[in-house]
Amino acid sequence: MLAKTFGSAVYGVDASTITIEVNVGTGTKFFMVGLADSAVKESEQRIDSALKQNGFNMPRQKVIVNLAPADIRKEGSAYDLPIAIGILEASGQIISKNLEGYIIMGELSLDGQLRPIKGALPIAIEARKRGFNSFILPKENAQEAAIVDNLEILGAESITQAINHLNGTEKIEAIKYDTRDVFYHNLSGYEADFANVQGQENIKRALEIAAAGGHNVIMIGPPGAGKTMLAKRLPSILPPLTLHEALESTKIHSVAGKLGANSSLISTRPFRSPHHTISDVALVGGGGIPQPGEISLANNGVLFLDELPEFKRTVLEVMRQPLEERKVTISRAKVSMDFPANFMLIASMNPCPCGYYNHPEKECVCAPGIVQRYLNKVSGPLLDRIDLHVEVTPVSFDQMTADRKSESSTEIRERVIQAREVQSKRFKDQPTIYHNAMMSSQTLKEVCQINEAGKKLLKTAMEKLGLSARAYDRILRVSRTIADLAGKEDIMIEHLAEAIQYRSLDRENWAG
Repeated sequence: MLAKTFGSAVYGVDASTITIEVNVGTGTKFFMVGLADSAVKESEQRIDSALKQNGFNMPRQKVIVNLAPADIRKEGSAYDLPIAIGILEASGQIISKNLEGYIIMGELSLDGQLRPIKGALPIAIEARKRGFNSFILPKENAQEAAIVDNLEILGAESITQAINHLNGTEKIEAIKYDTRDVFYHNLSGYEADFANVQGQENIKRALEIAAAGGHNVIMIGPPGAGKTMLAKRLPSILPPLTLHEALESTKIHSVAGKLGANSSLISTRPFRSPHHTISDVALVGGGGIPQPGEISLANNGVLFLDELPEFKRTVLEVMRQPLEERKVTISRAKVSMDFPANFMLIASMNPCPCGYYNHPEKECVCAPGIVQRYLNKVSGPLLDRIDLHVEVTPVSFDQMTADRKSESSTEIRERVIQAREVQSKRFKDQPTIYHNAMMSSQTLKEVCQINEAGKKLLKTAMEKLGLSARAYDRILRVSRTIADLAGKEDIMIEHLAEAIQYRSLDRENWAG
């Protein structure tokens, strides 16, 4: 007897419908066809045990399971449940007349309980697109899939519960989820706040400019100056996620298996902080069937690289193209996938190996030339893609113990949102540009006009401070953002002066 169930395979951040065909006939062997990997083929043993533990039998006949289309590779253990139900239907142990309306996914434990799967959200989106009515999946993934409306989400705890629902003897209650209500309720759910930061007003100002224009930042200063603490607070001053951005970020985390049990929509901007021992594949993504890396998990949020010179050079260099194109393309022999990578990069580093070069109180003990060699671990092309270079100095005791109330993240965010709205109007006819940091050279010439006094200041700065040619465009971008924050249509000389001071690493002989 032939039976069909329907599952789904996730490739990149999208899913494709898979038809599971099961035929039980004369013979004794079990065959799995359709380009299945080892995890899928091992489902025979899990299904055998799960069926016996729940009062069913694995047919002692010839069982052929075909995963169609047969030329697409299938990976993982999430096909256990649809295969098991297909076997029971084909062997006459259950009778369900409406299997064609269900997408079914889930990994089976040996006692028939369902374990969570990866990619429940993109699977649910594809199921709705293909006209399926219901999605049966492990209960731990139900909240995640319930983000998709017009699709009945049925969270099952075991194979018995799923079978009873299909037979009509026990109804699984569909998960109800008001996506917009939950999203807007949790928009400002950040624990870290700039109100708790004493001192460092110049660094807060630099991060406000970065958030307003989408600029990348590098902070350089001695250990204990507060670089990491400040970086962790950057997401709290970025504009709130739109619903579209939230869905996009949630899809990526779902595919990577990073959402966790009973998680739903991501409503705050992601903050990713990988350790400096990370590999280039883990950073940008990869694998046999490519999986998203850290730069994609930071999509619509912040990627923080602490102790930047300690990262392997190959790891840092693979970021250059994604920083420009806002996406990463992973190519393999049989497949090529695009992952979004629209993130803000914020990096921090010590000025030298001992950490105390240019320290106001402690003396640097590094030998001559060591400081420059340490800074040279970060390549020029990567620094070229970082708009703001900020020197962080230690906070004094008086500043730490002062009673003066610091400005909160909410107050700073309001100014950032206003500046972003100005940019949205400016680039409304250019759909690929969202903020000032994304301006092309041509757009830069059009929207960053400066007067003669400004040109004279820029020329003097480049000559006297030894600024490199690559700093020119970056200064104009940053000055445009500073003008937006000030509510000015034209870039004034004071805006240029402030932008120039954020190019410290471009100065000749900065490290002696």
